[in-house]
Amino acid sequence: MQATPAKSSVPAIVGASIAAIGASVCCVVPLVLVFMGISGAWISTLTALDPLRPWFSAAAVVSLAVAFWMLYRPASHCGVDGSCVEPDTLRRRRRWLWLATVLIVLLLLFPYYIVWIL
Repeated sequence: MQATPAKSSVPAIVGASIAAIGASVCCVVPLVLVFMGISGAWISTLTALDPLRPWFSAAAVVSLAVAFWMLYRPASHCGVDGSCVEPDTLRRRRRWLWLATVLIVLLLLFPYYIVWIL
């Protein structure tokens, strides 16, 4: 029996990453621009997205939950038609999910821990 890839969790991980970047854009982008030597009064307009941060954060958490559900559900290694994913492929996908989760959590919590750094 040939092993075919199961439904990928990549779209959920990408969605969570984009949502996490959106949630932290009010704080991360100005800091990165200042570190790059770019400054100006227009940087203060980037805080206009701050009211949307809870929505972006919720979207990131939901996307991560979908990705975890897709990779850790009981039948995550076998498809409907009986074809199964190789254990190495499943292990690699789970490793990438955990790496993405750590990075996304760091982005989501950035506005809270930057106070102690600066």
